[in-house]
Amino acid sequence: MATFKAIRIDKADKGTTAQLTQFDEAELMEGDVTVRVEWSTLNYKDGLALTGKAPVVRRFPMIAGIDFAGTVEQSSHPQWKAGDKVVCTGWGMGETHLGAYAEKARVKGDWLVALPQGLSARDAMAIGTAGFTAMLSVLALEKHGLSPKSGPVVVTGAAGGVGSVATAVLSKLGYHVIASTGRTSEADYLKHLGAAEIIDRNELSAPAKPLAKERWAGGVDSVGSTTLANLLSMTKYGGAIAACGLAAGMDLPSSVAPFILRGVCLLGIDSVMCPIEPRKAAWQRLASDLDRSKLSEITHEIPLAEVSEWGAKILSGQVRGRIVVKIV
Repeated sequence: MATFKAIRIDKADKGTTAQLTQFDEAELMEGDVTVRVEWSTLNYKDGLALTGKAPVVRRFPMIAGIDFAGTVEQSSHPQWKAGDKVVCTGWGMGETHLGAYAEKARVKGDWLVALPQGLSARDAMAIGTAGFTAMLSVLALEKHGLSPKSGPVVVTGAAGGVGSVATAVLSKLGYHVIASTGRTSEADYLKHLGAAEIIDRNELSAPAKPLAKERWAGGVDSVGSTTLANLLSMTKYGGAIAACGLAAGMDLPSSVAPFILRGVCLLGIDSVMCPIEPRKAAWQRLASDLDRSKLSEITHEIPLAEVSEWGAKILSGQVRGRIVVKIV
């Protein structure tokens, strides 16, 4: 059997190791579709897996990477045939199923989404799980009833992957976007994406009051912890916050006050096991509602060999926007 390049994570005496190596195709896991991976991306979860700073990886050896876009090589699944262009995000790739930082991947055909018309494989990975999660958040806010007429919306971690896409999409849809970031030097970048206001994350880092002054009708939060608690306390009557990340921690030091006194809703966003129909809807909306020129401006490209180095950078807050990984 052939071998191919892959970023392999192994258990070590202390923690884990991640290195670019040759992987035997015979070791690929079960699946009814084999894909030639062309592009991947770097998400916060990938950084955790590559550095071993959180127990993301559940089996060893593991090929890292939770997203890919590429071309079907072989398929016994009725929906897919050789030559089809596909996208795959989540489903435990890079955690329990061999992942995307490799020249080949074998997955279940039910996990795949057709590459939307008008998007290249590179574009899809410039979006990746981060952008997909951002769009799921926007769809959840819309389902709740939010519109630009409802009032301002806030985006936390705005200079990161989820935040950058959320800011760009919400502004294109006509929302007044308040972008929260710990990197105020990125103000021009965020305004170019469409942010109407920039606030320092320190405004949201103090212990939250049960209720604070109403500031926004909704928001997208990728930070969690005290930041999310503050967002909820400042959300207008009947508003909603979509929670999709935990960059600051898994805790939520809040109270029931926003929920029972202002009718605020907390919308949970999961991109990993999201059913296939919402996936298709989100990808179609990304193809139509994300300005492609802005997407290119927030994207930085790296080769597969540099993935581990950039994994450490994304955890330390040194990455702006999106990182695409050229596989072949």
